[in-house]
Amino acid sequence: MPGTTEFSVIEKYFTYDVARDDVVLGVGDDCALLSPPPGKQLAVTVDTLVSGVHFPVNTPAEEVAYKSLAVSLSDLAAMGAEPAWATLALTLQDVNEQWLEKFSTGFKETLNAYGLQLIGGDTTQGPLTVTVQLTGFVDAGKAMRRDAAKPGDRIYVTGTLGDAALGLKLLAVDDLPDPAISKACINKLNHPVPRVEFAQKAVEYCACAIDISDGLMADLGHILKASACGARLYYDQLPASTEFRNCATYLKSFDYQQMILAGGDDYELCMVASFENEKALFSLAESMGVLLTHIGDVDASGKLSVLDSHGELIELKQSGYEHFAHE
Repeated sequence: MPGTTEFSVIEKYFTYDVARDDVVLGVGDDCALLSPPPGKQLAVTVDTLVSGVHFPVNTPAEEVAYKSLAVSLSDLAAMGAEPAWATLALTLQDVNEQWLEKFSTGFKETLNAYGLQLIGGDTTQGPLTVTVQLTGFVDAGKAMRRDAAKPGDRIYVTGTLGDAALGLKLLAVDDLPDPAISKACINKLNHPVPRVEFAQKAVEYCACAIDISDGLMADLGHILKASACGARLYYDQLPASTEFRNCATYLKSFDYQQMILAGGDDYELCMVASFENEKALFSLAESMGVLLTHIGDVDASGKLSVLDSHGELIELKQSGYEHFAHE
């Protein structure tokens, strides 16, 4: 659009009112100026979403905005951190005013919903790409870490698994007997709910967690590698939504086992805690309306095994999403 510049886009669509006292200077200068609270550690995460890779090219702008924040909010949740500051790097093929208006509105609404403040960023031209960096606060020594699992600990997961992976496949299905199935799973793909509030309280009972972005097997594998442990997962205990189970009765061609174990984009939490804290952790989850399920146990085997209801080993074709994997 003639007369449109990087700075006019930032000024029109991404200069929001400063809402946090710890932001001394936000958008509009070379750097933001921030005042972290005393006694807190900073948790910093960054994620990039690429059109056609992390979201379908026809995904509504407001959903792209929401998901770009939700995936990083899920990283903060995995550490038990309180969200605080955001930066945004946005690459656009062209300046589409209607798309930008919807993206900006969705982005601002999500910032406000989680108490975040946009403090800076960048815009440039190229294939549609959204990069968000978030910073959060966590009490010193309280963060949930990948390297804190121990043999004898129990493994839990929030919510249900496989919905987002199924939603992605259902985008190409036109004749589903029950459209509500497709709607629910596609909504989980585009609108995951990061477990931010639950995680901030769960740090009292849980020292180890990771968010499930690349699939349960892959992400739990990161915990086991960092903690030098192994684990047993019990397939029959893995939680699946009603929509997921109903779809399995309609469409037989999909590999539902693979979706639950290795499907990405659910952004639930995989948590590891001692058995002594299980009752308190379940009580907290129930009080906050969060589904929490015991799905396995940590051991000293050095490997991750998935067992069926008869205790037999389940073999997987793929453990999770790989960004640089080739067919």
